[in-house]
Amino acid sequence: MYKHFMIALLLVLTTNLVCRAQTDFWNSAHAYLGQTPPGDTPKIFAPTLLPDTGIAMDRVAWSADGKEFYYCNALKWFSTGTNKIKYFRYTDHQWKGPFILIDQFYAPTFSLDDNTLYLQLNQGEVWQSRRKGHDWTKPELYLKKNYGLYDFMPVQSGAFYVGSNGKQGSMQDWSTYDFCKFTMSAKDTTIQSLGAPLNTPGFDGDFFIARDESFIIISAKETKDFECELYISHRKNDGTWTTPESMGPLINNGTAHRWGQYVTPDNKYLFYTQGTSEKDCHIYWVRFHKP
Repeated sequence: MYKHFMIALLLVLTTNLVCRAQTDFWNSAHAYLGQTPPGDTPKIFAPTLLPDTGIAMDRVAWSADGKEFYYCNALKWFSTGTNKIKYFRYTDHQWKGPFILIDQFYAPTFSLDDNTLYLQLNQGEVWQSRRKGHDWTKPELYLKKNYGLYDFMPVQSGAFYVGSNGKQGSMQDWSTYDFCKFTMSAKDTTIQSLGAPLNTPGFDGDFFIARDESFIIISAKETKDFECELYISHRKNDGTWTTPESMGPLINNGTAHRWGQYVTPDNKYLFYTQGTSEKDCHIYWVRFHKP
């Protein structure tokens, strides 16, 4: 009995130490690649550390401990063949990188345990790469469907969220895409549109969902050229969603493409990709407030 108690106590203490270490790093001067955090006005993230040829593309990903940062760039919009996922890693008391993780893929997304990276390549596919020491395995196909699986994200309930045409329209017709919830079991997979007020008659596919599904940040008011604004909605107790609200005039400051929204694991900052053209497409970050 005493032995079991001591083992349980040791596990609790170890877990608390790990959580504290993660929190301490997020609060240190080394966090966020050592960049000075923004306030309520968005600013370009790490402009001197991300001197990539081309443009920023889609979503970034931070590891839970804040010591790994993944991002994507490409030569042109809608040019997946030039995509590269790159990363920085904090080791030996300093940030090192950028390193190339993989070509052609985009939208890196961590699994709940941080040991898998979900990756995008083609519209109806989700790929995965697993941790192997300090490296990652070669990506392998994880899911393949006859409908879109855009911006695939896991949540704590065991479900996933995606932008998808589901069972409507064509996978190649972006106007048929909705924000959807995707569930898998041993026997079946189901995909269900989140419906109104989140979805509209046009393209609805770029989003960030909180791990506890308490809020979702979407690219809203999409034009036919995919210009948009960032809006936030909260999930109600009955599972439906509130009417999306603008993230404010400092973020939605004029006509632009805004996508790749992502909230850091410490819930302090919103990252997103913004550009009015391929000449000024950058990763931005701003202090995160939930309206």
